Amino acid sequence: MVLTGPKVRTEAGGLDGVARRTYRRPVTRPTLEGMTDTPVLDPAHLVADPSEPTPPVTTDVDTRDAVEAIARDAKAASRVLATATRAAKDAALEAMAHALVAEAPRIIEANGADLERGKAAGMKDSLLDRLALDEDRIGAIADALRELAALPDPVGEVVRGSTLPNGLVLRQVRVPMGVVGMIYEARPNVTVDAAGLALKSGNAVVLRGGSAAASSNQVIVDVLGAALEAQGLPAALVQSIDRYGRTGAVELMRARGLVDVLVPRGGADLIQTVVRESLVPVIETGVGNCHVYVDAQVDIEQALAIVLNSKTQRTGVCNAAETLLVHEGVAQQFLPAALSALHEAGVVIHADEATAALAQVPVVEATEEDWATEYLSLDIAVRVVPDLDSALEHISTWSSGHTEAICTTDLRAAERFTRELDSAALIVNASTRFTDGGQFGLGAEIGISTQKLHARGPMGLGELTTTSWVVTGDGHLRE
Repeated sequence: MVLTGPKVRTEAGGLDGVARRTYRRPVTRPTLEGMTDTPVLDPAHLVADPSEPTPPVTTDVDTRDAVEAIARDAKAASRVLATATRAAKDAALEAMAHALVAEAPRIIEANGADLERGKAAGMKDSLLDRLALDEDRIGAIADALRELAALPDPVGEVVRGSTLPNGLVLRQVRVPMGVVGMIYEARPNVTVDAAGLALKSGNAVVLRGGSAAASSNQVIVDVLGAALEAQGLPAALVQSIDRYGRTGAVELMRARGLVDVLVPRGGADLIQTVVRESLVPVIETGVGNCHVYVDAQVDIEQALAIVLNSKTQRTGVCNAAETLLVHEGVAQQFLPAALSALHEAGVVIHADEATAALAQVPVVEATEEDWATEYLSLDIAVRVVPDLDSALEHISTWSSGHTEAICTTDLRAAERFTRELDSAALIVNASTRFTDGGQFGLGAEIGISTQKLHARGPMGLGELTTTSWVVTGDGHLRE
C-alpha cells in the first residue's frame, strides 16, 4: 500500500497534526492473571507492596552448591568454546539438529508426559499449544538450528575502529557474554533456541525451564549434550537446573560473577520477579500487550486481513494482537465486517460501548482490565477512538512496549505513529506477528526485549554478545 501525503484533518474532522508531548504509563503491581507456570517465588511475595522491604528467601546449602557448580562448569565450557572456529560451531549446530530429529520419538514420549500433567492441572489450551511437540515441530526446531549455522558468526566482528593521531590502532570487537542464564515457562522449543543461539554466539547456557516442561527439557538437554560431546565440545555448554526447582532458580538469580546475564521469558509475574530479585544483570523480555490501530484513511480489506492475522494466526504468543483501536471516521465501514470475521474465527470480543453499538455478533462489555490484559487466547479488546491522538494516548497508557501496528494510507499518521510511540517494534500496514527473530532474518531468538539496555526487540546472535576494545601499539607510552 502506497502512503499518501500529509493531511491536516482526518476524514472525521479530528486534528492529526498536533504532536502529543508526553504520555503516562500506569504504575501497576504484578498480577497472577495469565501465569503459565508456577512462579519462581511464593505468589504472596509476587503481589507484595513494592515499597515494603523484600522478605528474605531461604535456600538450602546443597542446592546453592549444586547450582554454583553447574555455573562454574558452564564458565569453564565457555572458555573452551571461545577458541572454537566458526566451522566447529556450525558443525555442532548441524549435529544438534540431526540428533533432535533422530531422537524425536524419545522427545515426544517425554513431552506427552508433560502434556498429561498440564491437562490434569487445568492448563489453558493456548499454553498447552506452546508446550506441545510433534515430529513437525521438532523438525522445524531442528531447521532453526541449521539456519543458525548458515548465519554469520558475530564473534570477532569489528563494530568500529580507527587509528589515533599518535598511531594507536583501535578496534571495538564483538565477544561472547560468557554464561547466559535462562528462566522460562512451558516452552521446550526455547530450550533448543537458547542452546543454539548461545553456541553460535560463543556462550554457555544454564536453563531453568519450569516444571510444566520438565520431562521434555531434560531429554532435550541430554540429546543436545551428547551431540556436543560427539563434536569434541563440552556437554556443559548446555545445562539445566530444573531438578532443583524454584530454589534452584533463586540461586541462579544470585550467581553473580558466575552467570554473566540472565534472560527471563514468560508471564508478567515471572519476568518481574526475576527483574526485582536477581543479582545477575537481567535483560527483560516483556509481556506482549500489542495493539493494532485502524486509521481513518485506510485500505479496509487490507486492514481486515492484518487484524485477523495479528489476532488469530497464533494466539498464545507475545506478538499476537490483544487490542484493536478503530478511528471513529471508519468505524461504521470497518467494524461490522471485522467483528463478524473475528467472531467467525472463534474470538471473544471485549467491546467498548461504541463498538458494541456497531456489532452484529455477540460481544462482552470491555473494562479497564481488558485494556491491560495480554490474553494469549482467542480474546480481543476493541475500542473506537475519536482521532489519532486518542489512539496514541491509549497505546501509551496501556502498552507493554512490545509491538504496535497502524493500518493507514496517510503518511503523516504513519510518521506520527512511529515517532511518538515508544515500543520495541512499530509496524506500518503489516501484522504484529512479524516481530520475531526468524521473521526479521536474525535466526532464532532468545526473547524479545522491551527494555532499552542492553538490547531491544528480537534478541538474536548479535544481542548475545558484548564488545572488547583491542588496542594495538608499537611501544606507545602515555605522557
